Amino acid sequence: MAKCTIRYWAAAKEAAGTAQEDVEADTLAEALEAACRLHPDDRFLRVLGASSLLVDERPVGARPHGAVAVADGTVIEVLPPFAGG
Repeated sequence: MAKCTIRYWAAAKEAAGTAQEDVEADTLAEALEAACRLHPDDRFLRVLGASSLLVDERPVGARPHGAVAVADGTVIEVLPPFAGG
């Protein structure tokens, strides 16, 4: 298992109660599952489900999360929808 960092922004940061945390995983899907175990409340799950994800500054887009590998030092960014104009 690789040690990677999940960074939360805006509403995701508020829902997680932290700006970032380290998890161990081999794929993005496993990293997100670890985050959900740390934050099992509905609000966090809703924000996570509505968020865009970056892995090492690259958008994940529609790729299956289980197909996105992570390695030691990978940074996952959780970007909820932003309001404003």
